[in-house]
Amino acid sequence: MLLGIDSCGGVGSVALAAWEGGEARLLQMRELAGKTFASDLIPVVRELLAEQGAVVGDVQAIVVVRGPGSFTGERIGLSTAKGLAEALDVPVVALSRLALLARKGGTAAAALDAGRREMYWGDFSGPGRQEEAERLLAVSDAPAAGQVAVCEDALAELPGAVRVTAPTAWDAIEASLARLQADDYEDVASLDANYVRRSDAELFGKPVRAGLEHPPAGA
Repeated sequence: MLLGIDSCGGVGSVALAAWEGGEARLLQMRELAGKTFASDLIPVVRELLAEQGAVVGDVQAIVVVRGPGSFTGERIGLSTAKGLAEALDVPVVALSRLALLARKGGTAAAALDAGRREMYWGDFSGPGRQEEAERLLAVSDAPAAGQVAVCEDALAELPGAVRVTAPTAWDAIEASLARLQADDYEDVASLDANYVRRSDAELFGKPVRAGLEHPPAGA
């Protein structure tokens, strides 16, 4: 079985799929309401397995969406995937939410709402590492890139916008099959979220003076 986890958007999802001969078949998928990921993710995984008469040891690989999106959601999904992978000794494939959105829309580019009149932008038309194709842009600075997949009202008016439903954990499983067949897995120890933009804590936190990483008490 394959376990898919996506907790990067306003609504998350968990999917369980049968995997045989390089093909996957969706067995069941459950949505996760926003702001419930921390409390509901593991219980939902257990419920899906139980409803299939399976146990967690039947999971052969984990597919997780690593962002960009909600900072908290990304961390919850990744920490869950990494913890399960280490406990079960199974591999992990991590995928970009922007790349999944572009795949779903059949486009080379995709955009996700980042708030503050900004967007996460991915252009996958050229060669190079996927991370280099993703960046944070002002919505008003949208490149002229032909068609661009979007899944949110805030970006529906982008030039060339192709509206599709938001990616799900099942979409991630489908997109991961070639990598799973090629044994192209993540290094779980170094796997991190795909934030694209730094968190508010990093942006607005007080800078640490050079040579004073640990200020004295009362400083």
